[in-house]
This record gives sequence, structure tokens and C-alpha cells, in this order.
Amino acid sequence: MNLKGFGAVLIIAGCTSVGFSIARTSRREARILQNLIRAVIYMTSMLQYNLAPLPELCRQAGHHTTGSVQEILLNLARELDWQLSPDVKSCMYEAIRKSRPIPDRIKRHFLHLGSSLGQFDVPGQIRELESIQKNCEQDLLIMKSNLETRIRSYQTLGICSGAALAILFI
Repeated sequence: MNLKGFGAVLIIAGCTSVGFSIARTSRREARILQNLIRAVIYMTSMLQYNLAPLPELCRQAGHHTTGSVQEILLNLARELDWQLSPDVKSCMYEAIRKSRPIPDRIKRHFLHLGSSLGQFDVPGQIRELESIQKNCEQDLLIMKSNLETRIRSYQTLGICSGAALAILFI
């Protein structure tokens, strides 16, 4: 195989991997949002039936999820434990900073959660958690509409752009 052919294969492989990476990121974002919804539902239930302290509530909710949501909630619980008079919003910023990067759309929901936890009485916190849950579900519904079609499009676009670039360079 000559050098041009080898270069063409590398271009196609690179562009294809970019398309598949974008598709994987879209799936990951939907999965993170589903885990966040699960954690918020758990927190709402725990507040209604078991008045656990805020760090313990975050820790328990973190253990009922996986991935980035679990990491952020466990970091938040640690930050709340370490502070003498914790400001939940600043602890949430720090927990997000110490965790794996998450998309901005989801970070907005976490920041809303951080600004509402510990700010109201129990019925007020439950209303805020239900509001966060509703916002997350709306984002998830928007995200999941035509998700498989968009994923196939990203993958196809990666393959086709790689082939087109390879043809141009040959």
C-alpha cells in the first residue's frame, strides 16, 4: 500500500472516530440526565419520609446512582461535611469542579440543585426538587426526541466526511 492510501485510511479512520465520539457523548449526556432524575426522585422521597441531614441525604442519593452523578453527589456530601457553616451552592461548585467534566446543560441542573438545597423548609425543598425533576425530564424528552436518528447521522457524517477528505487529498 502506498503512502497516499495509508493517509486516506488514516483520514477516514480519524473522521469516523470523531463521528462515533459525538454519538457516544450524546448517549452519555442522556444517561447522566436519567441518573440525575433518579437521584432527585430519591432525595424527594427521603425528605418526605426520613429527615436526614443534608450531607447524608446527598451521600445516600449518590449511592443510588452511578457515574458522574454519583461522583458529584458524593463530592458534595464530602464538601458539606468539611465546611463549618456550609453554603450548599459554593459546595456544589466545588463538587462539580472536582468531578469529571459534564455538559453545561446538565451542570445547570446541578447548580439549581445546589442553590435550592438547604434554603427552604422541607415542603419548600420538596417543591424545588420536584421542579428540578420536571426540568430534567423536559430536557431529557427534548434530548431523546430523534436521538437514534441523530446518532446515526453523526456516525454517517463522520464516515462520509472522512471519505470525502480522503478523495480530495488523493
